[in-house]
Amino acid sequence: MQRHEVPTHLNIEDKAFAGLTMRQLMVAIIGLALAYSALSEAPLPLAVRLAAGATVLLMTATISFWQPAGRSLEDWAFVLLRYVSIPRVVVWRVRTSREVSTAEEPRFEVVLPDREELDTRSGSTHR
Repeated sequence: MQRHEVPTHLNIEDKAFAGLTMRQLMVAIIGLALAYSALSEAPLPLAVRLAAGATVLLMTATISFWQPAGRSLEDWAFVLLRYVSIPRVVVWRVRTSREVSTAEEPRFEVVLPDREELDTRSGSTHR
């Protein structure tokens, strides 16, 4: 009896149809449906509908096939959202504790200022 080991360490996606991964296939199906809807359903002149359909197809191809640095554009969107959501101002100072510090307790702490404190320092009235 012959035994074959299935490689599970390759870190590649399985191909679903015509050399496309499931993600690429689903993006292509949704994009084609949106392009068809833009061409047939919109009550606009033919030239505008063709331009809208071509734009949707171009965006679909970009989202589906372009992978800068080996990551899909959805991954880059999540990276960008995480970058935007993390505060950029950090204050580093020595912890002033009245309790007796133990050897395991860290001597430093990171304190993030409140948004109101930042606005008053910069003179901004952003709320």
